[in-house]
Amino acid sequence: MRERKKDGPTPRFSGKGDTLASGLAAAALALVAGFISLPILSLILWTINEESWHAMASPEARDALLLSVRTTAISMLIVITIGTPAAYVLARAEFPGKRFVDALVDIPAVLPPSAAGIALLLTFGRFGLVGKYFDAFGVTISFTTAAVVIAEVFVAAHFYVRQATVGFAGVRRDVEEAALVDGAGRLSAFIRVTVPLAFPALVAGAVMAWARALGEFGATIIFAGSFRGVTQTIPLAIFAQFQSNIDAAVALAVLVLGFAFVVILTVKYLTRRATEYES
Repeated sequence: MRERKKDGPTPRFSGKGDTLASGLAAAALALVAGFISLPILSLILWTINEESWHAMASPEARDALLLSVRTTAISMLIVITIGTPAAYVLARAEFPGKRFVDALVDIPAVLPPSAAGIALLLTFGRFGLVGKYFDAFGVTISFTTAAVVIAEVFVAAHFYVRQATVGFAGVRRDVEEAALVDGAGRLSAFIRVTVPLAFPALVAGAVMAWARALGEFGATIIFAGSFRGVTQTIPLAIFAQFQSNIDAAVALAVLVLGFAFVVILTVKYLTRRATEYES
């Protein structure tokens, strides 16, 4: 019987190798941070002149910002209300066609925004698949504020549903079952146990979805148009101003950048506090 050779010693990385790997990782991080921060810095430096500050307070800027705040708030309410139970079903249930539905949720993430706008127009437009029935009752969806909300929900829902699905999948079932044994109903256990445990993932998904909705351009301009105070959100206002006034366009870009930065920092703070409270 042939003797089995003993395994040799486990190779170890030398100290120089670890230092080199750490240096490369730090350089990669610095490159990513620099690549992101330099364009942002360029925007801020451009707004040093007085004209940019005046453009930031212009009626066009205020109208676009208020419309974006209003439409994204409605969009997020719809996405969270419908997306939360949908994500729970995707995370926990097995049903025929689940893989197809799971893939369908991801399609808006890879569909070009212009194609999404055309698809929405052919669905909800005056002569669209669904829109023609609304039009028969005198209800118009395309080129209205409602169209902006629909476009934002269509392109942003994926980000919330996908993150929420991961969050619900990570919640231990025995914790939920313990709540059921203690007398809680399924809905009560879902609201009081499952949702709090998945809360960080839900918030992360909501932030990603909100950011996507705030920056939506292609689907909105095709399906809703660009009418001041009605459908002209911040991205559309930036594009409109860029055609004639670069200072105003940059000012609007900085305005939405600051608004988004404050919201993201606030949400991250609240998420951290919630996580600390749960632990």
